[in-house]
Amino acid sequence: MSQIANEGKHEKILLAFDFDHTIINDNSDTYVTKLAPNGKIPPEIKALYSDQGWTLFMSEIFRYLHSNKTTPKQILECMTEISFSPGMVDLLTTLDQTKAEAIVISDANYIFIDHILTFHGLKDRINKIFTNPAKFNNEGRLELEMYHVQDSCSLSTVNLCKGQILESYIEERAKENVIFTHIAFVGDGENDFCPSLRLSPKDFVFPREGYSLVKHIEKMKAEQGLHIKANIHTWKSGLDILKILSDKVPLLVQPSL
Repeated sequence: MSQIANEGKHEKILLAFDFDHTIINDNSDTYVTKLAPNGKIPPEIKALYSDQGWTLFMSEIFRYLHSNKTTPKQILECMTEISFSPGMVDLLTTLDQTKAEAIVISDANYIFIDHILTFHGLKDRINKIFTNPAKFNNEGRLELEMYHVQDSCSLSTVNLCKGQILESYIEERAKENVIFTHIAFVGDGENDFCPSLRLSPKDFVFPREGYSLVKHIEKMKAEQGLHIKANIHTWKSGLDILKILSDKVPLLVQPSL
């Protein structure tokens, strides 16, 4: 019976990545503020910042940059200056895409992520990008939208529940006969806790060493009893992730020539 049920199913590994301070070694949203006059954002715009209002905050920053004659070309060139986190390019290019899928789930925006990956020739290594939609309008100002509006997950911001997005992608791929035998979530910040919490004991969570997710995992377990079931391994380099997954999941990487 199970053999019939699995007929036509394609088993893969899923790697889900945050973007800022994970794939790249900086925060793309805050990095762009170097283009402001004297590299500074006015206090009245800074006052708009809140964990629940990141897209509004960034929208006002882009409005401010535009009012000071910052062009789309300057913004995109600024993005290409950001370096990748250690070992991340190696990780993305070494994965065997017949056996693994990589997706990005990020609270940055599509223009930044797409441009950085495309510029560095890595766009084809990512199966799908989930982030806040963005576009340059006719006047050249970058406009943002929320990815979605949600109130069902108190662990996440109103505009982006990474856990919901991850589960929806897994369900969507299952309908297309792709079954993920193992899932790995790679991140650095507190908004990476929700998707990590939804994983099973056969899965992996990779919080970046020295960043807030490591302590947040401990805090949520101690204070709220929220315990991550997946295997937790901190990382300094994408090569750390590659080694652990290669050891635990056979045939994940492309064979050496």
